[in-house]
Formats: sequence, structure tokens, C-alpha cells
Amino acid sequence: MNVVLVGYRGTGKSAVGQWLADRLGLRVVSLDAELQRLAGKSIPEIVQEVGWPGFRDLEEQVVATFAAQDGQVIDCGGGVIEREANFERLRAAGPVVWLKASTATIVRRIQGDTQRPSLTGAKSFTDEVEEVLQRRTPLYRRIAHYEVDTDGRTIQDIADEIVQRVRCGEKPSELD
Repeated sequence: MNVVLVGYRGTGKSAVGQWLADRLGLRVVSLDAELQRLAGKSIPEIVQEVGWPGFRDLEEQVVATFAAQDGQVIDCGGGVIEREANFERLRAAGPVVWLKASTATIVRRIQGDTQRPSLTGAKSFTDEVEEVLQRRTPLYRRIAHYEVDTDGRTIQDIADEIVQRVRCGEKPSELD
């Protein structure tokens, strides 16, 4: 069994992923960490060197590798849903959980993080988050079997909800 976590930067995927892996007896795999290991560079360095399209190409390779394995909580980068091949592989790998948060929460959580390069260029940070969320929300909604709001909640509470939904047979949504 795998559980796949998707969502915008700062929605809690990494923190919840570790807690969830411990609760379910699975290992946690951070696709961003695996991508950096493969490239031998940080995400900002990769993006600076090959741009976002090149980064997405590497990400697609990493998704293909780990989506084919079992027994994991897969912590995905925020933009993993922008490639159709990733979409199909992740949906097939296991239940996909979309971790959501408000723009204000996301901005508060990640504003000072220098390891997250700009996605849009010169826009203000809040404008960037709003713009990218507007573009990605339909994609997150489409890939997700489950949606979980992380605003104002503890990591344990979020992980407990995911465990309950995955283990207790709540029917996941189907693709349209």
C-alpha cells in the first residue's frame, strides 16, 4: 500500500508524511529529496540551471521510479500535478490525499524559505501563491481521492484523519 500526499508548498506534506508513515508502518519518500539526490544539486540550483521545464522532466523520472514501488507514503512536490504522466502514475500508486491550506496560512508557513524558488518571477509572494493556487487547484481536485484541510490543525490530527479515511473504507472519489 502507498499513500500519496499532494498539495501546494507549505500545506504540511513533509511533516504529515512522516507522522503518517509512522502510524501506518510505511517508509516516507520525499520526491523533492530524491530528485535532489539524483541531480546532486538543490532545487534552486536545478531550476537555475535547467529551468522549471527541466526540473519537471527530472521530477517525472523520480515519480516513475517511486510510484512503481509499494509500502510508502509519497510526499510530492507542489507542482507534481502539472505533468499528466505523473498524474496517472500517482493515482495508480495508491490513494492520493490533497492537503489544502488558505493563502494566508501558506504565506505564513513558507515566506522565509530560501530553498523554494519563485514559481512566477517578480510578483509579490502573496500574489504568487494566489496565482499558482488558482492554476493548480483544479488539478489537485482532479487527482485527489481525498481532500484534507490543514488550516489550524495539528500534524497528528491531520494524520489521524488520513489514517481513518484510508483504513476505514471511506470511498475515494473517482476521476470524471
